[in-house]
Amino acid sequence: MESFDIVSEVNMHEVTNAVDQAKREVSTRFDFKGSDARFEHSGGEITLHGDSEFQLKQMRDILSGKFTQRKIDLKALIFDKVEEFGKGARQKATVRQGVETEMARKMVKMIKDMKMKVQAAIQGDQVRVSGKKRDDLQKVMAMLRDTKLDIPLQFVNFRH
Repeated sequence: MESFDIVSEVNMHEVTNAVDQAKREVSTRFDFKGSDARFEHSGGEITLHGDSEFQLKQMRDILSGKFTQRKIDLKALIFDKVEEFGKGARQKATVRQGVETEMARKMVKMIKDMKMKVQAAIQGDQVRVSGKKRDDLQKVMAMLRDTKLDIPLQFVNFRH
């Protein structure tokens, strides 16, 4: 019986590097001089601080560019609503790790709808797919890659 796991993981060290690069760019850009624009990063959460919503949008673009340079999928970032207060604005972004239960159920249903001889089981924050033929498992991988899910997926622990 062959199997593989479907996971959604982000290298947090690369996230830290991307945020550090974004901080450096904001500190050197002329249009941010004299403003309170900064990034705060702790765990899986990034907070953007700026003077206005427009400035936060520019900071999101900088952060997205740095994520792309470091080959981190932008689907892993979830931005909350902008909070404006006094003379500033703030926005939180969460780095998504793991496959949520609802998304896992959706993937299992999609795999079962393929009517192939494979089994899919939810195991915590990942989905294990197993079957007798490697070709069937590779077809499942191809189908999941082609389906535009809103989370980054990796296929790991391919066993035979």
